[in-house]
Amino acid sequence: MFATRLYGRTSNRALNSLSSILRATYSSGSSSTFFHKDLKIKKAETIKTLPPKDQLVFGANFSNHMLMVEWCANNGWGSPQIVPFGNLSVHPAASTLNYAMECFEGMKAYKGVDGKYRLFRPIENMKRLNNSAEFLGFPTFNPEEGLKCLEELVRLDKGDIPDGEGLSMYIRPSMIGTEGVLGVRTPKKVLLYVICSPSGPYFPTGLKATRLLTDPERVRAWPGGTGDKKLGSNYDGGMKALRDAAEKGYQQVLWTFGPEHNLSEAGTMNVFVYWINEAGEKELITPELDGTILPGITRDSVLKVCREYNEFKVTEGVITMKQVAKASKEGRLLEMFGCGTACVISPIKEIGYEGTDVKVPLDPKDPTVEFGPLTKRIYDHILGIQNGTIAHQQWAVTV
Repeated sequence: MFATRLYGRTSNRALNSLSSILRATYSSGSSSTFFHKDLKIKKAETIKTLPPKDQLVFGANFSNHMLMVEWCANNGWGSPQIVPFGNLSVHPAASTLNYAMECFEGMKAYKGVDGKYRLFRPIENMKRLNNSAEFLGFPTFNPEEGLKCLEELVRLDKGDIPDGEGLSMYIRPSMIGTEGVLGVRTPKKVLLYVICSPSGPYFPTGLKATRLLTDPERVRAWPGGTGDKKLGSNYDGGMKALRDAAEKGYQQVLWTFGPEHNLSEAGTMNVFVYWINEAGEKELITPELDGTILPGITRDSVLKVCREYNEFKVTEGVITMKQVAKASKEGRLLEMFGCGTACVISPIKEIGYEGTDVKVPLDPKDPTVEFGPLTKRIYDHILGIQNGTIAHQQWAVTV
């Protein structure tokens, strides 16, 4: 079923080679997961040349290999394979194409200032992928075994990891339903694959503040839905809202929910508000995980880092856009930012809301900068762990 189309041209040799690699060899010991010890590696015969690192665009270039594991209902998981990067060939009736039966993850590999290569909290991505897969009725796998296979892929292509601030190799694990049968049902065939993209910053302008547009008539997610899963279908519904925001001069959408316009997410990011709350306390607050919010790994990292600071209240709770607008008018709004794997931290400077632009302060001591002092401090802290200047044995995994 799966074929490779290398550099835009399909060769019979490539098709036959990949077909034989992936042909029904199943992991030893158990079909309920796959195992690193069964991993097979076929190296690329032709090595691609990447653009200079200062010309890397996020998500536009790819490394030389990818990881693939097939699953079918009759036999369970097959053996994991690392193969030359190439196109997939799927049946036109595949459920991933017709019914959005797909989930994915986003993670990064970094080259540190010490020359070592690191992943940032990668086991959390494996666990979250399993959580999304289970929701779709897909098979799950042992997260540790999945991570071991992924680490082998990163080792093989580590020469493509660029060094420098804002540079990384973005890693995209995906699971797709591949059974060639029409009908809304749990697929009997699934493919797990991982590709790697040597990338520049998610926002080409770097750490610069963004303008968001809020439209309370539109919602990203709702209670009992899929908002806390990383499914491709969660992003489709936001495309028109994003286009409409861009036409009005905004970079992203600030999603809200309910009659009080509870903050939800900022584009594809979790959102944080740093303010002086109604009780007069300095507080960093982010929407609680109520089933409508993606449990972001960067979100969790920000919460843990700020609780270690022990300098202000850190809350997972409910905050409304009405409260944000009121705090801005009263001078109690200090900073806002979004966060996620792709961008790490994205400062917010303005929010379009009910016909007016709500101003968000940046640095009151330096009007030329594009971020608030707490936003920059958190960004530097997390980036320091990722590039090795700040030691963190649990979060920074050397490969």
